[in-house]
Amino acid sequence: MRAKPVARARPAKSRLQPRSVSQMKFLDETKVYIRSGDGGGGSVSFRREKFIEFGGPDGGDGGRGGDVWVEAVDGLNTLIDYRFQQHFKAQTGGHGMGRNRTGAGGDSVTLKVPAGTQIFEEDGETLICDLTTVGERYRLAAGGNGGFGNAHFKSATNQAPRHANPGLEGQEKTIWLRLKLIADAGLIGLPNAGKSTFLASVTRARPKIANYPFTTLHPNLGVATIDGREFVLADIPGLIEGAHEGVGIGDRFLGHVERTRVLLHLVSALEEDVAKAYKTVRHELEAYGHGIAEKAEIVALSQVDVVDAKARTEKVRALKKAAGRAPYEISAITSEGMTGTLRALRDIIVGAKAEEAEAEAGKTGGTTAPKD
Repeated sequence: MRAKPVARARPAKSRLQPRSVSQMKFLDETKVYIRSGDGGGGSVSFRREKFIEFGGPDGGDGGRGGDVWVEAVDGLNTLIDYRFQQHFKAQTGGHGMGRNRTGAGGDSVTLKVPAGTQIFEEDGETLICDLTTVGERYRLAAGGNGGFGNAHFKSATNQAPRHANPGLEGQEKTIWLRLKLIADAGLIGLPNAGKSTFLASVTRARPKIANYPFTTLHPNLGVATIDGREFVLADIPGLIEGAHEGVGIGDRFLGHVERTRVLLHLVSALEEDVAKAYKTVRHELEAYGHGIAEKAEIVALSQVDVVDAKARTEKVRALKKAAGRAPYEISAITSEGMTGTLRALRDIIVGAKAEEAEAEAGKTGGTTAPKD
């Protein structure tokens, strides 16, 4: 008689189970443990050669331990690599040897991160460094020095020292890596304001587009070109009322527009109250702080192709009153107003770069041409 198969209970889903690949495309914050290498120990050795009666000490010094560096490199726009490896340890220095041979230095470890990455201490508040340019490097932990061999301690009163120094220990710490994307312009607005559609229509970026809120779950970058000039656009998930307190996706991604020079604020023509929609986002920017609310802003009424002429006129008038200036009227589907909006963004970006170049030239006492 065959035994009945025993039904196995399904294991409960853990909150710590890895997420799907589609959810892991973008990572902008992670915690990492680092440790530099220990120094190698010095050697206790004496010269032993035929016909040399008093050889004396010849123990070499230990090698230096490897350092831990962080470097901003090109071709990265996320910290996803650090989801799978969070521990980095440099190599220990080699021990000293006889015949005055110094131990080999330990290999260093370099953490490669995107430009725009900030490194914080374990408390998450103390800034260690901010890597804003490709090629920037910073030493996070120095390797330990190697110990002296007994040859180092030879003197007139101690010609046969029988001791050596051990190598110094390396440094260890836990750090936070926090990415703030570097873009020239940032797209902001309520969910379904047309930000992803705008980005897809003016760049080669292909963000997810659908007719429901929070289609965008992570920032997207694209390069727009107008009149031969290029600039980088960043699209962040939509903001809703209370975002600065964690409602919805919250203000987690607002840090990615902190480095932008101008904000493009899109308000959908499908909103019943465009003035309220505009003020809601502005309130969240002011509540978040960090200087975002003071950035230059261009306001645009998007998706104007889906409303009739009368409703469009009323919404333009209401948005103008709320924003204090006439908004651009755009449609990513028909391309209406897109060129003018891009040129307005370009003019502000070029002007901001020129001001930054002048300020830099004033510090160095020279003249610097603005970079396009």
